[in-house]
Amino acid sequence: MNEEQHPQRLLTYETLRQALATPWKARNELERLLLWPFAWLGLRWSGAKFGRGWRFYGLPIIQKHRASTLAVGRNCHLRSHVRSNPLAPQHPCVLSTRRAAAMLTIGDDFGMTGGAIVCEERITIGHRVTVGANTVIADTDFHPLDPVRRRIAPNDGATAPIIIEDDVFIGMQCLILKGVTIGRGSVVGAGSVVTRDIPPYSIAVGNSARVIRTQEGAS
Repeated sequence: MNEEQHPQRLLTYETLRQALATPWKARNELERLLLWPFAWLGLRWSGAKFGRGWRFYGLPIIQKHRASTLAVGRNCHLRSHVRSNPLAPQHPCVLSTRRAAAMLTIGDDFGMTGGAIVCEERITIGHRVTVGANTVIADTDFHPLDPVRRRIAPNDGATAPIIIEDDVFIGMQCLILKGVTIGRGSVVGAGSVVTRDIPPYSIAVGNSARVIRTQEGAS
């Protein structure tokens, strides 16, 4: 028997202990359990595939094109409700595959607060990746830059794949743009706009983000 079959088992001694010290966390857990049936139905309706252990604090927005791939590994935590994080997500988490053949794949132990991941071509996110509050990751420009093209095909913006490798931490209010790779173990500082590749085990900040330091563990 797994967590999806018996969500009430998650109401553990640890949750009760937290209720005394941090009552807002206990409220979050209670609301999560009450919303679990609706979250489960939403996942089934969308066709997205989530591994075991997912936890939704508030209901995310999942928009999956029927001919696309949207797959998430085990132990995914999505915080969509404004009370679920002290940084107060501005809107629910959004996971969106907008076109046929789009591929959004996310590894195990993924965490995200608010924000959006929008995929029209391919976004690949590794294991143990944390995305801070209200960050946007999009592999598309959405709209063409050329005004004539915008009139003809307003939603036909340029696309390019995004790769976020294992153990990456992305701070709050970031923007990750098309065609970039963020290397394993890297940190993207809050408010950064990533327009170019970030090497593994780097700390990058700014608009556009630049590497300011290399962390221990880099090869």
